[in-house]
Amino acid sequence: MAFILLFGLVVLPFVASQLVGLASGVSRRAAALSAGAAMLGGLLILAGLAPTVFAGEVLVVTLPWLPEWGLDLSLRLDGLGLLFVLLIDGIGLLIVLYAYYYMEDDDQLGRFYLYLLAFAGGMLGLVLAENLLLMLLFWEITSLTSFLLVAYKFKDKEARIAARMALGVTGAGGLALMAGLILLGQMAGSYALSDVLLAGDTIRADPRYPLMLVLVLLGAFTKSAQFPFHSWLPGAMAAPTPASAYLHSATMVKAGVFLLARLYPALSGTDLWFYIVTGVGAVTFLFGAFFALLRHDFKGLLAYSTISHLGLIVLLLGLSTPMAPVAAVFHIINHAVFKASLFMVAGIVDHEAGTRDMRRLSGLRRTMPRTTTLAVLAAGAMAGVPFLNGFLSKEMFFAESIGLPGALAWAMPAIATIGGVLAVGYSARFIADVFLGPPPTTLDRIPHEPPRFMRVPVEILVGIVVVVGLLPQLAVKPLLAIASTAVLGAPVPPLDLAIWHGFNLPLIMSIVALGGGLYYFSRREIVFSIADRFGDGISSRVAFERFYNGLAIGSRAVLAAIDGFSLRQNLALFLLFTLVLGLSAWWGAGNALLGPLGVGDMDVATMFAAATMLAAVAGVVVLHRQRLVALVALSLAGVVVALLFVWAAAPDLALTQLSVEVASIILLLLMMRFLPIDATPETGAAATREAARRLPDAAIALAAGAGAGALVLAMLSRPFDTISAWHIANSVDGGGGTNIVNVILVDFRGFDTMGEVAVLGMAALGIQAMLGGIALPGRVARGADGRSLAPPVMLKMLVQPLLPLLLAAAVFIFLRGHNMPGGGFVAGLIVAVALVMQFVARGIAFAEARLRQDMTRVLGVGLAICLITGLVPLAFGRNFLTSTHGYLAGLHLASAALFDLGIMIVVVASLVLALVSLGRLSQASER
Repeated sequence: MAFILLFGLVVLPFVASQLVGLASGVSRRAAALSAGAAMLGGLLILAGLAPTVFAGEVLVVTLPWLPEWGLDLSLRLDGLGLLFVLLIDGIGLLIVLYAYYYMEDDDQLGRFYLYLLAFAGGMLGLVLAENLLLMLLFWEITSLTSFLLVAYKFKDKEARIAARMALGVTGAGGLALMAGLILLGQMAGSYALSDVLLAGDTIRADPRYPLMLVLVLLGAFTKSAQFPFHSWLPGAMAAPTPASAYLHSATMVKAGVFLLARLYPALSGTDLWFYIVTGVGAVTFLFGAFFALLRHDFKGLLAYSTISHLGLIVLLLGLSTPMAPVAAVFHIINHAVFKASLFMVAGIVDHEAGTRDMRRLSGLRRTMPRTTTLAVLAAGAMAGVPFLNGFLSKEMFFAESIGLPGALAWAMPAIATIGGVLAVGYSARFIADVFLGPPPTTLDRIPHEPPRFMRVPVEILVGIVVVVGLLPQLAVKPLLAIASTAVLGAPVPPLDLAIWHGFNLPLIMSIVALGGGLYYFSRREIVFSIADRFGDGISSRVAFERFYNGLAIGSRAVLAAIDGFSLRQNLALFLLFTLVLGLSAWWGAGNALLGPLGVGDMDVATMFAAATMLAAVAGVVVLHRQRLVALVALSLAGVVVALLFVWAAAPDLALTQLSVEVASIILLLLMMRFLPIDATPETGAAATREAARRLPDAAIALAAGAGAGALVLAMLSRPFDTISAWHIANSVDGGGGTNIVNVILVDFRGFDTMGEVAVLGMAALGIQAMLGGIALPGRVARGADGRSLAPPVMLKMLVQPLLPLLLAAAVFIFLRGHNMPGGGFVAGLIVAVALVMQFVARGIAFAEARLRQDMTRVLGVGLAICLITGLVPLAFGRNFLTSTHGYLAGLHLASAALFDLGIMIVVVASLVLALVSLGRLSQASER
């Protein structure tokens, strides 16, 4: 049951995102209900698993995937994972409700929910991954989906730049993280997180530890916007406010600190960890706090304050004192709650007042008293005001900054106090400039309270702020204890979350921070002058754009130097590179690559087939200028290959070869419509240059052919073991079919086939996308009289009766495929050829009127059938794509037939998409 629940927790948002896409076509409310149900479903699943985790057990479930590579679909739920799932789904549910009222009717709410759920699924996979490589996969999913959320208003140039900047910075960090995690897995001897966390001593003693640590920290620092990788986060405020409230409070920016917390037992405890993590965290803490006050856009203020608080969490994880990680986890909780509420308050103000510029806002307490109360409480928590949750984690931070050795004994308390002063200053500005003061006079509208349910998510979060601040022992201690235990990898020191700890140094630091922060705010005009002079230059995206454009210019220069945009040149480079690699291998191995080659007597049929193949290939080379004749010769070679498969008792391969040959010939015929029937040969000096150019081409071709022949010779002359005997012995019992080839494709190696049909579908969609926007000059192959070559009348007469016959043959081939030559792939090719022949003979309009189906949707249906067929066995504790077979009413059935059906649909849709795209192109050019 835990297996199903944990995997359901990760898969649910991805599935729901597709349902939201369908529901959005019904109504906004249907889309919101679908998205909210996904978040609520995740919380219900978590509620079922939480008692086990609170009891001290770590839930780990594993589905073997690529164990030879150290990659398994393994999920882990401990205290830290439970905390983040609660934040992701809990705050996500509130964001769904908030966005329903915040987003305008023309904002495509369904698309927003789709991106949001996909991002939530990536975050859930990241925090629940038990395998380092699987964690990396979900890490990249969060980068891509956050890019979509930041660029949600893609018509806005600023949103596009901000999204590109966020993806560039976090994507570069992701590359570093990939290298670091691969190194970490090699050092620990396993990519399983459970093994890595227990191998801390081995990892820290490894000479590769410094390199690995720097690479992992680069990934964490870029994701959590640590200095100097912080600049993408303020720009990401171009995202809609619901996205900002979600990404920059509980999810996206917390991924980096989650990674540090997750790997804390294995990586911490060294001087290198201390100096890098603490140093970067301290600089980020002060930098973000200072520039938060300088922002006139209150979302910009919240962005820089987020940078500062993330620096605080990183700093605590770097200190490595017994209670510092506990304080870091506590502040992760508190910051997520009060920052999400503050972003929502900012969105309410923007929504109702029509601006985010604090210089135009003031006195909103008169028209928005309830929102003002919520804002004051949330901002007080951000400033660390007593009786609110932020005060408690700030007090723990102050306490952990005291008593460090050496110069840190005074430097760290000073850093903590200065950061506290700055936090009070920017929090005071958020309240004073927006809600206090005289009524605003420069607004285009009269502000008022938002709709009731738009304020409910803020009220819930602010209620948590107050309850945790007043009753921390009851409200948060159990959750904090189990999450901190997972971070420490050991029992948590005694926790005392009381509001009052007596008159001590941390309390004095808090008093100084509050008083100093208010004074700092009162003198804000002095620092504003700094902002007016330097702030834009420091926070602008000009530097990134210049760097990005410089990379683009440099890459184009390199491409122009090495690529003449010639297919011939590229092919020559590829063949030469392959030849060099082959010769180096041959040179190093010597005669070891060759063994005795046993050659038997050749019969007449083989000799005739070989001679025909040579003649066909020679005809293609000699007659290449007469394109139609060359195409006939090429098809002859394909037919001979099919006959060889028949002679070698491989009817499945023969059927496939013939079907592919027909589809390929049709494809080439469609392409030839854009070329003259005959290529005019060069004459005079041009012919001499052409002959000289062909000499190196011929040399490369001969060398490549000789190399391919040598490779075949090496393969045939060396002894090898075959596993065909195992497939023959297990085909009936294991796969329920006597056609061994089909059983291998849809059962024993079904996962490979799944990947292949997915690639086929992507290729078809790529062809459709590329050809859809091409405008051709209208040059079409024409006859001797200059008229366009139309399909012969005989072809039009034949295709009408041919269609039902081919469809019937395809059904027959499909149904017999598991026990006799045939199967879904061959049947799909036959159906595709039958449909495409309609296009060729009858024209696009006629064929589409008969077909009446969107092939992209048909392609999706086929892939969905394949995927569902693979997922169903998981519900019964079997591996992905495990098939079963048995008798029903005396009829022998195999579940692999459903998978084969999905393959057939994908093949039909893919080929029709590709070939019809070319057909449309041909028709358009004729006009």
